[in-house]
Amino acid sequence: MTSRPMTRRRAETRRRVVEAAYDVFAELGIRDAPVELICERAGFTRGAFYSNFASKEELFLAVYRTQMAERADRLRVAVEAAVAGVDPGDPEAVTRVLREAGTLFVESLAADETWYLLNAEFRAQALRQPELRASTAAAEREFHDAIAGILPVLLDRLRMRLTVEPRDAVVTLIALYETMLERAILDELKDTADSPYLTDVLPRLFAALIVPVEEKK
Repeated sequence: MTSRPMTRRRAETRRRVVEAAYDVFAELGIRDAPVELICERAGFTRGAFYSNFASKEELFLAVYRTQMAERADRLRVAVEAAVAGVDPGDPEAVTRVLREAGTLFVESLAADETWYLLNAEFRAQALRQPELRASTAAAEREFHDAIAGILPVLLDRLRMRLTVEPRDAVVTLIALYETMLERAILDELKDTADSPYLTDVLPRLFAALIVPVEEKK
C-alpha cells in the first residue's frame, strides 16, 4: 500500500474504522466480517476503508496493535500500583506482589475469550499465507517488547530478577497462556477467565522464572 501523509482528519478516520472493525470482528469473526458493515458502523463509505487499508488483514493488524498497546499500558499502570509502597525486604509482601503481577500479566494478554479466538483465527490465516507472516510477526513483536520492558522495572523494585531474558520469558508465558486458554475452551468451562490453568498455574510458572538479586559482597 502506498504511504500517505497522516493528517489529523485521516488519523481520525483510521481510528473510527479500527474501532468499528473491532466490534464487527468480535461479532462475526474476521473472515465473515463484511467491509461494508465495518464502514457503515464507522460512518464512512467503502472509499474511506480502501484509502486507509489495503485489505481486511491489514485492518485487523491495526486493530491488534491498538488493542495490545492498550493492554500493555493498562498492565504498566496496574503493575506500578501493585508494587507501590511494597517493602522488598518483606518476603511475604514480595511473594504476594509477584503472584498479583503474574495474574495481571495473564489478564493483559486477552480481555476475553472472543479476542483470543480472533487472534487464533488470524494467526492460522497468517501461517497459511506467507505474505502475512512478516507483518504479523512484527505486530506481535511490538507487544512482546512492550511487556518485556515492564518486567525489569517491576523486578528491580522488588530486588528480584528473571532467570531468562525478559522477551524470552514473555514469549514463553504467552505460548503457555494460549495453550491453557485453549484447554479451558475445549473443556467448556463456564467462565474461562476463572480457569485454574489461568488463575493459578500460569502465575505460579511466572513466579518460577524469578529469583532474588544476589547481594554484592
